[in-house]
Amino acid sequence: MPRSVNSAASKARRKKILKQTKGNFLARRNVWTVAKNTYEKGLTYAYRDRKNKKRTFRALWIQRINAAARMHGMSYSQFMGKMNKANVGLNRKVLADLAMNNPQAFEAVINSIK
Repeated sequence: MPRSVNSAASKARRKKILKQTKGNFLARRNVWTVAKNTYEKGLTYAYRDRKNKKRTFRALWIQRINAAARMHGMSYSQFMGKMNKANVGLNRKVLADLAMNNPQAFEAVINSIK
C-alpha cells in the first residue's frame, strides 16, 4: 500500500503561519522555516508581555496617584497608608482615573482620609 500524505492539511498549516508573519521583513515572512521560528518567538514575546503589561500599568497608576497626592501635601506612601487605615475600598486603577479625570473627587477622597 502506498504511503498516504495529507498535503492539503500540511499546506493549510503552513499557510496559516505564513499569514501570521505577513508584516515581517524579508525571509521572515515567506521562507517557511524562518517564518515558523519568527512566529513561535512572537508568541513567546506576546505571552511574556501580557504579564509585563499589568506590571507597567500598575507603575503608571502609582505615578499618577503620587503626583495627585503630592499636590495635596501628601506622599504616595502616606496616602496609601491612610487609605488602608480608613478602610477605603478603591483600587489603584480607580484612584489613578479619579486623579487624572476628576480631581474634585480625588480631593474628596483625600479629605475623607485626613
